Amino acid sequence: MTSTPTFTGIADQLTRQQIELPSWAFGNSGTRFKVFSTPGTPRDPYEKIADAAQVHQYTGLAPTVALHIPWDLVDDFSDLKRHAEEHGVALGTINSNTFQDDDYKFGALTHTDASIRQKAIDHHLRCIDVMDATGSRDLKIWLAEGSNYPGQADMRERQDRLHESLSTIYDRLGAHQRLVLEYKFFEPSFYHTDVPDWGTSYVQTSALGDKAMVCLDTGHHAPGTNIEFIVMQLLRLGKLGSFDFNSRFYADDDLIVGAADPFQLFRILVEVIRGGGYDNHDVAFMLDQCHNIEDKIPGQIRSVLNVQEMTARALLLDRVALTAAQEAHDVLGANEVFMDAYQTDVRADLAAWRESRGLPANPMRAYLDSGYQRQIAEDRVGGVQAGWGA
Repeated sequence: MTSTPTFTGIADQLTRQQIELPSWAFGNSGTRFKVFSTPGTPRDPYEKIADAAQVHQYTGLAPTVALHIPWDLVDDFSDLKRHAEEHGVALGTINSNTFQDDDYKFGALTHTDASIRQKAIDHHLRCIDVMDATGSRDLKIWLAEGSNYPGQADMRERQDRLHESLSTIYDRLGAHQRLVLEYKFFEPSFYHTDVPDWGTSYVQTSALGDKAMVCLDTGHHAPGTNIEFIVMQLLRLGKLGSFDFNSRFYADDDLIVGAADPFQLFRILVEVIRGGGYDNHDVAFMLDQCHNIEDKIPGQIRSVLNVQEMTARALLLDRVALTAAQEAHDVLGANEVFMDAYQTDVRADLAAWRESRGLPANPMRAYLDSGYQRQIAEDRVGGVQAGWGA
């Protein structure tokens, strides 16, 4: 006889949760109209990692930091790796950037000019060199490529060139490395985007091989899209490689995950757990956010705590009762079981769970009381603050 899940029963599963932080979340960012600077903003990748380590120190949830190349270029990546380890974290996903050079105005991996395609390919090969130096497993590729007007470009030829370019990059991967292809349905190209949806990413990565996976960014879908259906399908197909968690009200807002629609985050995590994606080394949980007006470290703390809370609620879903209601076609009964889990208040249980593991019951309050924010504002005077393009 099975019993209804309890918080005590899911506590061990929560200990295995890991959420990767993006280095760029700690730099200055903004909209197309304005990038706001803040006191204490990191001036180099070393300071970004030191800030990311604060999130892990107070939450126990964020043991790795993703890098963005060339924003996070350093002279010696083995030294940066050592620096991360000294701060209690490790270096994670390497993200490529082929969307800021003038040469890439009309495409990078899809450009009609073979020399520009080669430049973009070479950049990704250098990213793999960084992976070799840092021990990173995943190369994540997001492409700001497409067209603005009907007839501007041959969409089919661009897909062919994309496959050819990705194949060259894929062939350079080591035995334990992966290529993870992200998608986004619009912006900065508005008529067509070369990798606009999960289906295109799936088709391209499937053609490459088993070491190529799909990255799902929760902000990269048209309004009303059933994202949890996509999660289910990619897990079913064995092609969900990673998440970029954020939140959006209108477009790709890159806000704190769960801010706009916490119920959506819950629904996504239900499918992650249902499909075997939780506590699965092959599915990486990562944040992809740009904190425009809030302080960076608290913004990341709030984000990982939101994911943890919705994960706990999803783990409390009574799947035995849910399955029984579904098989009986009890529409309202199934929905009630589902909503009971979502509406469960787990905040006090999580606070006690943290304390039992030597973590502060309230990580946000503990960080604010630590004085770290004030200290970095005083110490980081001079130099150039990190931000978009830095």
